[in-house]
Amino acid sequence: MDWYELSRRLHRRYEGKIEVLPKVPAFTREHFAIWYTPGVAGPAEDNARDPEQSFHNTWRWNTVAVVSDGTRVLGLGSIGPEGALPVMEGKALIFKALGGVDAVPLVHRARDPEKFLELLRLLEPSFGGVNLEDIESPKCFYLLDEARKRLEIPVWHDDQQGTATVTLAGLINAAKLTGRDLRRMKIVLVGAGAANIALYRLLRAYGVPPENIVVLDSKGILHSRRPDIEALRERNPWKYRIAVETDGGWHGPRDGGIPEALEGADAVVAASRPGPGVIKKEWIRRMNKDPIVFAEANPVPEIWPWEAREAGARIVATGRSDFPNQVNNSLAFPSIFRGVLDVRAKTITDEMAIAAAEELARFAEERGLREDYIIPSMEEWEVFPRVAAAAAAKAVEQGIARYPLSYEEELERAKRIIRATLEKMRLLYRSGLIEALPEEVEAAIRGASRARE
Repeated sequence: MDWYELSRRLHRRYEGKIEVLPKVPAFTREHFAIWYTPGVAGPAEDNARDPEQSFHNTWRWNTVAVVSDGTRVLGLGSIGPEGALPVMEGKALIFKALGGVDAVPLVHRARDPEKFLELLRLLEPSFGGVNLEDIESPKCFYLLDEARKRLEIPVWHDDQQGTATVTLAGLINAAKLTGRDLRRMKIVLVGAGAANIALYRLLRAYGVPPENIVVLDSKGILHSRRPDIEALRERNPWKYRIAVETDGGWHGPRDGGIPEALEGADAVVAASRPGPGVIKKEWIRRMNKDPIVFAEANPVPEIWPWEAREAGARIVATGRSDFPNQVNNSLAFPSIFRGVLDVRAKTITDEMAIAAAEELARFAEERGLREDYIIPSMEEWEVFPRVAAAAAAKAVEQGIARYPLSYEEELERAKRIIRATLEKMRLLYRSGLIEALPEEVEAAIRGASRARE
């Protein structure tokens, strides 16, 4: 199936994927007198006296801004804000469908980091959280770090934290299936962009020592004696920190590329450039017995799954929905935001991301781990309230929740909100108010679903 052409055709047909609908009765003049003038002056005065009331009187409690400057969109590169808009709109759709979160796509031309941050600060009163998306590296690291300092609402960069959270969940269960302790595994990260730098940070917070991790960028293994180390200190302090902390991992500070790095490794997580051929079969054979291979580049993974298995890989994951073990950000961001919005958290910490990853892993384990099932799929909606509850409970434990809820309380709240959202969509679809897809498209989707199974 040509997904690009099908998507082009359907985007034109539907003229966008989301819209705003009222959630209150608004049919008479009296209704409008309540929701707008003169009645609305009451909650307006309340908010003015105490801005925290805006989380109770408006949609702010449940609303996230999905913000991008369009400088690194999917695998398309810097295609600008208009190019990024359908992607941000798609993100907003997933926020609502899987988390019950209202999300507003916001693309802009503020490429300067300080202007970008000022934009976020100016918009803060309208939103309960910010999801940063598709921003070039290393600017994305600075923006996330600074926005978390300057804003009093949770800020998340999905290309960093989302990918890292779901990857960690997959690694937790891959370690179990292969009889390993993740905290003792030797792990290679191919690519030092947004996803793997965030994954490195989560692995360290999870308890993996730096000497057990090797990280590569396009020039090879990161270590303290590379000729460009001082340039890295200035240009990319996040990558510099990894070079110094790991110092080449168990190999020590020596030069080398992917084949040298994989020697004696238990797992490799590639989040680099589309393949195939970025990682070769003979390099997988250099790894320890029952190697774990996560090849996450889209649209083509760094090595095809069957090639990795032919080379001896026990567990293989990719970023694609048509292969088993999809590392899909959608498992993390809708549910984590569901939880942090419900407890009015001020930020999203690494510990909250780890709690979400552990809940994802636990859900899959309860369903029965297999080599082709180490993480849930986005179709298993029951996982989302559980991840929301795990993130919310950790926020409460860390003392950053304005509105504390227990795990059980948030689990029931999240179930109710997400179930209601799904039921609303079904009702609108069954009534014809959401236009059905053309029959030939539905037939093609059914065929693709059968092929995947």
